[in-house]
Amino acid sequence: MIPCIHYGQHTDQINSNRPGETMSAFSVGKSVFQIETGIYGIKQNHSLLNYDANGFGIDATLRWGLFMEKLELIADLQYQNEKFTTPFNNTNRAALKQTVLGAKYLIYDPFKNYEKKVNVYSWKANRSFNWHQLIPAVSVFAGANFTMADNPYSFSPEANISPKIMLITQNHLGDGSWVFVTNIIADYVTTDYPSYGYVLTLTKGFSDKWSGFIENQGFKSDFYSDAILRGGAAYLLNKDMQIDASISTSLKNTPSVLYGGIGFSWRYDANYEEVRVNIDSGGDSGKKAARRAKKTKKG
Repeated sequence: MIPCIHYGQHTDQINSNRPGETMSAFSVGKSVFQIETGIYGIKQNHSLLNYDANGFGIDATLRWGLFMEKLELIADLQYQNEKFTTPFNNTNRAALKQTVLGAKYLIYDPFKNYEKKVNVYSWKANRSFNWHQLIPAVSVFAGANFTMADNPYSFSPEANISPKIMLITQNHLGDGSWVFVTNIIADYVTTDYPSYGYVLTLTKGFSDKWSGFIENQGFKSDFYSDAILRGGAAYLLNKDMQIDASISTSLKNTPSVLYGGIGFSWRYDANYEEVRVNIDSGGDSGKKAARRAKKTKKG
């Protein structure tokens, strides 16, 4: 999740969405396969319904660049196991909480065919604010939720398939070490309990190895609504591997939610063939930023 300026979709170093929940606007690159996975612990307490739920979960996102640079196929899976406690009963529930299959397509890349001009006569002009960086990259995601019958995390006891769509924007700010990503989400839209939400993620690359992020996520439906704050960091092991850690908390107590986790991302790009794209060539800082992998969270 370390920011960079892009040359096409593929980057010199791994481009992972972890540990945040936003989905990046850019794909992993044609013929590139990537897995992003982690384990987390979760603790919930509902002050009105008087229950506690404590457990753990495993999530995994599979990303595959197919056919073209702009297209990425995605499988997003989440398994959760928890103990549900009320004053009168204790139960365990475990199931795939989320199974989403879909595809993401890059509609607009502000870096394509763009070159920042160097003013040889003005030091000040070369260091003035670059308004072009306010133009975001834009992608769309379309997929489907698959829910099995009698799933304890579902709003319906019946099996169902429902669409999920998302608008994704991404800005690279300053020297490229800051990245701001937004996801606007419509989920379960054909069911009795459609959900609408957003995720906003701001990431800072501190070095070629370390990055950190803060994130705000909100979603609303008649089945469940919440607002969540999240933060964490990632460390680059090598150009194809990353580890990460994060912690999240809800802003309300119906229920209050606290969870933290660690994760790992790995990329296979041996079959990738470089696609050359002309972009901002703004001096040494731009070239250095281009060697860093980008962040985009989950979702």
